[in-house]
Amino acid sequence: MRYSPPGTPGSSVSVLPRYDNFIGGEWLAPTEGRYRAVVAPATAGTICETADSSAADLELALDAAHVALDVWRECSRARRAEVLTAVADAIEDNAELLAVSESWETGRPIREALGVDIPLAADHFRNFAAVVRGAEWTVSGIDEDVLSCQFREPLGVVAQFLPVHFPVLVAAWNLAPALAVGNCSVVKPASDASWSVLKLAEVIGEVLPPGVVNIVTGRGDGVGRDLDVGARSPSVFFADVLAEEDGFLDRAVEAMVLSAAGEGLVCTCPSRALVHEPAYDEFVGRALERIAELVVDDPLDTATRVGPRGGAEQLARLESGVDSARDGGARVLIGGHRVDVGDEFSDGYFYAPTVLRGHHRMRVFREEVSGPVLAVTTFADEEDAIAIANDSRDGPGAGVWTRDGERAYRVGRAVKAGRVWTDCYHQYAASARYACTPATGAGREGHRLVLDQYSRLKSLVVSHGRRHSGPLAS
Repeated sequence: MRYSPPGTPGSSVSVLPRYDNFIGGEWLAPTEGRYRAVVAPATAGTICETADSSAADLELALDAAHVALDVWRECSRARRAEVLTAVADAIEDNAELLAVSESWETGRPIREALGVDIPLAADHFRNFAAVVRGAEWTVSGIDEDVLSCQFREPLGVVAQFLPVHFPVLVAAWNLAPALAVGNCSVVKPASDASWSVLKLAEVIGEVLPPGVVNIVTGRGDGVGRDLDVGARSPSVFFADVLAEEDGFLDRAVEAMVLSAAGEGLVCTCPSRALVHEPAYDEFVGRALERIAELVVDDPLDTATRVGPRGGAEQLARLESGVDSARDGGARVLIGGHRVDVGDEFSDGYFYAPTVLRGHHRMRVFREEVSGPVLAVTTFADEEDAIAIANDSRDGPGAGVWTRDGERAYRVGRAVKAGRVWTDCYHQYAASARYACTPATGAGREGHRLVLDQYSRLKSLVVSHGRRHSGPLAS
């Protein structure tokens, strides 16, 4: 199925010429009157303009958030849970609108936006509604008359800077726990992924009390620098995956295909494949056959597996990274070039799924490439696999593929990653901890422990007795 681009006949997404900042529940023009063009990476055409804000706009957003804070943080946990549930409902009711907006702005295939990003965004709000509603105080007794109560209070107003990839889901990751514990937020989306977050504001703006969520767009020192999150996460494939011609082998091969189709801006993206030497030729050969069949095309077509890069800057960075890998001795097994999709997409920022073979000390194995590029190397034995997997600055996610359960446990424990998938990959639940390392984040996103980041622990000691008590009592 192919969805119509935003603003065209038959599309579920309307488009205004300009989008202002969302502050205090209203749409406010940037104080200095500047706007930036939002470019569709599939066509290089302009979608609309968004506010190019300044520090003055940020101050307006902070003021609005502080005004709303006095009421929001005093709401009962049950009331906040009701609001978060209503947000989840609104996202689900507008799933197609949000998915098409995100896909057209970022180039992310609609099959991923509609099948993963938007449902999971709604689920995050629903999950944290349940978590905060069931939160309890911890009470301990000092003596028979004195109780010590521990509970968490909101920090107040929080600033949240979003990376460029799957903006609606990342907004949900940040907003759901922050709002659940009673904070108000000022959100600064990545400048190349702002419009879809503003479309999210259109969807949930009437559900949230004014000022609880404020969105300021732009680029520069005035409102904060953009933040990209990327890493070189490994997948380790042992030779025993080839022991049988079955569904397990098919899943393992598909995991490598997923790596080549990955977009390089997900910090758990399995962008390094470590293949056991005895299995290399057959296993990689199977994967290359499937990679050659991946559809690179219109991101709004559900048949598309690889959409365009997010813009000219991303594409240039990708091309430079692949060229540098070639110069450094890496061998291109497939891809390594731009793709002309044709018709209205001839000017789009498309790049072929690429697999590079080289030594694990090469830069392409250690630095973010920002595109559908998989770096492949071999390992000799289990000890070698662990050493190579851990030889990277960033390793927030990892995969281990083997039919040996004991080996899977040993390697999964030994690989330094926040989340290790065993015989599967990129399976997520809204309540599960999102995998990060100190290099890429705090690592509590998605899990209820993230509430600790958005709150402070307070202790209240209460005496219920009439007599004089305590360590200094006579």
